[in-house]
Amino acid sequence: MTGKEFGTRSRAAVKRCLPSTKKTAIWMIKITVAVSFAIMLLGHFGVIEWISVALSPVFVHFGLPGEAALAYVSGYFVNMYSAIAAAVTLDLDPRAVTILGVMALCSHNMIVESAVQHRTGSSTVRVVLVRTLSGIILAYLLNMILPGESPSIGGTAAEAVRHDFGTELTEWLKNTGVLVPKMLLIIFALNILQALMSEFGIIRVISRALRPVMHVFGLSSRCAVLWIIANTLGLAYGAAAMIDEASTGKLRKEDIDGLNMHIGISHSNLEDVILLTSVGAVWWVLLVSRWAWAMILVWGYRLEVYIRKKYCIFVSSERND
Repeated sequence: MTGKEFGTRSRAAVKRCLPSTKKTAIWMIKITVAVSFAIMLLGHFGVIEWISVALSPVFVHFGLPGEAALAYVSGYFVNMYSAIAAAVTLDLDPRAVTILGVMALCSHNMIVESAVQHRTGSSTVRVVLVRTLSGIILAYLLNMILPGESPSIGGTAAEAVRHDFGTELTEWLKNTGVLVPKMLLIIFALNILQALMSEFGIIRVISRALRPVMHVFGLSSRCAVLWIIANTLGLAYGAAAMIDEASTGKLRKEDIDGLNMHIGISHSNLEDVILLTSVGAVWWVLLVSRWAWAMILVWGYRLEVYIRKKYCIFVSSERND
C-alpha cells in the first residue's frame, strides 16, 4: 500500500465516522451534565445522605461499618472518585476497602452508564438490576470468603460535609468545565481510532487473537475491541464507540446484551482499580471476583437465550401441527 492510498483511505474512514461521533458526543455531554447537576442538587438538599443513613444498618452483612453506606451511595449515583473520596475518610482495613471497592465497581455512575447501555440496545431495568444485585451478592460472598473479622454491628452513615449552594455550584461548574473537553477529546479519539482500525483490518486481527478469552467469558469475538475499550477506559468514555458499533448491525442482540452484562460488572479496570489499590484494596480480588461473576452471568444468559429459542421453536411446531 502506498502512502497516498493510506492517506486517502484514512481520511475517508475518519470522514465517515465523524457525523455519528458528533451526534453521540453531544448526547453524552447533555446527559452527563444534566445528571451531574441533578446529583449536585440531591447532595445539597441531603437526599444522598438520607439514603445512606437508611442503608447503613444493612452494611454489617457485607463486613462493612454503617459509615461505608455513604461511600457506596455516592459512587452509585456519581462515580468512583466520589466513592473513594468518601471511603478514605473512614478507618477501613484492606478487607473492608476491597469489599466496598467491589460493590462500587459493580454499580458506580449508574444513571449515566445505564443510559449508555440502553442506547446500545439493552434493557435499562435489566442493566440496573444486574449491576446493583451483583454488587450486593459479591459483597456478601466476599464477606464470607475473605479471611479477617467484620464488624458485629452496623453504625450510622457519616454525615456529608455541607457547603452553601453558591460554593457547590461553583465547584460543579469548575468540574464540568474540566470534564466536558476531556470527554469530547476521548470520545472523538476513540471513534477515529476504531474507524481506522476497522478500515485497515486491525479489528479482525484483534478479534481473532482474543477469541479464546472471549469464549471463556461467553462473549462473541466480534465484541473484542469494545471489551478492551470498556475494560481500560470504562463505559462513559467508550460510549461513542459502543453505540456506533451497535448501530452498524454487525452485532446480534444477544451479543450486545452479553457484552453489556459482562462490562456492566467489570469495566474501567485500569484507573479505578489502581486508585482503589492505592487506598488499601487487594487488586487481584477486585479483578478476579468480578471477572468470575461476570462469566457466570453471561453463560447463564446464554443458557436463557438457548432455552427461549428452543421454546419458541417448540411452540411454533405445536401450532403448525
